[in-house]
Order: sequence, then C-alpha cells, then structure tokens
Amino acid sequence: MIRGEADRQADVVRLLEASREVYARRAELAPDIVASSGLSPQGVLLGFESLERAASAADLRALVAAAGDAPCVHVILSANVFVAPLRALAVARAAASNVTVRPSRRDPWLARALVAAAADPALVLAERADVSAIARGEIHVYGRRETIAAVRSMARPGVRVRGHGPGIGIAVVTRAGNLASCAAELARDVAVFDQRGCLSPRAVAVEGGIDRARALAEALHAAFEALQALVPLGEVAPAERAQAASWRDAMAFAGGVWSSEHHAVGLAARGGLWAIPPPGRNVSVIPLDSLSGLRAELGPFASEVTAIGSDAPAQVGPFAPSHVRLSTLGEMQRPPLDGPVDRRKNE
Repeated sequence: MIRGEADRQADVVRLLEASREVYARRAELAPDIVASSGLSPQGVLLGFESLERAASAADLRALVAAAGDAPCVHVILSANVFVAPLRALAVARAAASNVTVRPSRRDPWLARALVAAAADPALVLAERADVSAIARGEIHVYGRRETIAAVRSMARPGVRVRGHGPGIGIAVVTRAGNLASCAAELARDVAVFDQRGCLSPRAVAVEGGIDRARALAEALHAAFEALQALVPLGEVAPAERAQAASWRDAMAFAGGVWSSEHHAVGLAARGGLWAIPPPGRNVSVIPLDSLSGLRAELGPFASEVTAIGSDAPAQVGPFAPSHVRLSTLGEMQRPPLDGPVDRRKNE
C-alpha cells in the first residue's frame, strides 16, 4: 500500500503523542537515565525540556519531505543525547511503513519508553541488530564515525545507509548583543546534556574585538557559576578531564582562562584560533572583527558545525555554512521537528 503524506504525518503525530506520555513520566524515568547517562538529576530534567512533544503543520511537511521513502528502516541509536530517539524514530517512521530500532545498549530507556507508549505495530524494538542480515530498505545509524563506517562496511549491496555522525555547535554574539543576557542563554545551551550533543555550543565568536570578547568570557564564567547551583555538572570521564586540562593550558597561553571545578572559559587573544574544547561545560571565546569574516575564521571546522546560536541569527545566516541550523541563543537544543537535526549530507 502506498502511504500518502497524510498517513506519514499521522504516524509521526502518534509518536508525538507517545512523547507527551513519556514526558509526563519523566520523574519515574529519570533515575535510570541518571545512572546510564552520567548527567545529574537536575541535568536529566533539563534535558527532558528538549524532548520534542509537538510540531507545526509546516514542520511535519518538512520532516516528511526530508525523510524520503523506503520499504523499511532499521535505526541504530547512540547514547550521547538521551532524548534523541524521538526525532530518529519520527524520521524513520515518516520514511517507512515498517521500522525496527536498536536502542543504545548504554542508555536504552527513552527509546524503549517511546516504543511502548506509541503502541505502533509498525515500530518494533530490536535489542540486537545483525547488519549483514538486513536485505532491503535503509539503515539509519547514529554515533561515531567509526560506528557509521563499520555499518557501511557490513551492509549488503542495495541497502542504503544514512549516517548521522558527530558535530559541534558554536555561538555568535553580534556587536549589538547584550553580553550578560547572551552569556546566560549560552550557558544554558551548553549545560543541556553537559555539552555532548551535536547542537551543543563549544565555542563562541564575539563580534567587536578582544575587549568585548574578554567581557563575554567573564560574563560566561559568572553565568556558569550561577547555573551550577541549579543544574550541577554530571560525571566527567577521566579522559575528558585530561583533555580539558590540556585545552585550558593552551588557552591560558593563548589569551586567558576563567575556570572552576565545574567549567572553563578560554579566551583566544587573536581570531583564527579555534581550539575546540572537549565536552563538560568548556567554551572557547574567539574575537571576531565582523560577521563577514565568520566563514574564513571557521576554516576547516566549517564542515563540523551543525548549529549556530546567536542573539541575531538572521544577521549571522548569510555568513554561516549553508547546512547549519540557526537559532536564538537559549534555544539551540530545541530545534523544530522538521527533519534530522544534522543537515549535513548523510549518505
């Protein structure tokens, strides 16, 4: 049977109804997610605010158009962002009349809850997935580049693999932006999922020179201090702590560092030094002479950027890579449900 756009949208709406049911149970689900994700209890509740629970008619049309068409889709999920299964399932269900999903082994809770709440016979959990046994349709795989490459190497000829790999977010504060409010909103965007998603900002370019960049770094340091009391940082792996220490040392040499046990803000005294820090509430601040220089400043990192948040996204848009998601600061982790989060080519 050929599925029309209305049928595809209805299948996505059913998932959104399930999402609202799961969101209502967030306090019940939170302890397992805390244990598996390493987020603090407050961090998990903050993360739940990014769970998509509604979509406009225009968003649903865009999602269906972006999803494409397949006889069946097999979804392989990762663990970095615990609310990510909803969008992954919505894209898959819009594309196909039969969907199987393998949850993350480390963090399976939300995927399991969504599938159970949806009660959709066309959406089935598969705790294990033998990629080489999949004979048709598509495989949507989320995670590290190595994982995507391994799935591609095992997939049969004729099975399309759509990989959704790692990426980073950045922020841009324009010359007119209020530094205190921009810092507060940026701190919130960073704190969601402790900076481990492809929408999470890891650096901020500040238009207006080094003095303005330094003032933003100081304001961001203060914003992180205030946020720690409300949403404590979760667990940070030893390897990430070691990487953060090396990054702080480099930034201290390059311009300056404001840090505590729970975060660090590093300033590059000159533009062009995109020292991207590891996750865990670490942010590089880079001075930017003008918005027109943004693409050149990004250099080789442009292909890694999936999202840009700004006090004036419409002004930044003409100078940003064409594939990025643009949003207002404070809303980077809540994009509309209009397709995959990552708009880079995923073949």
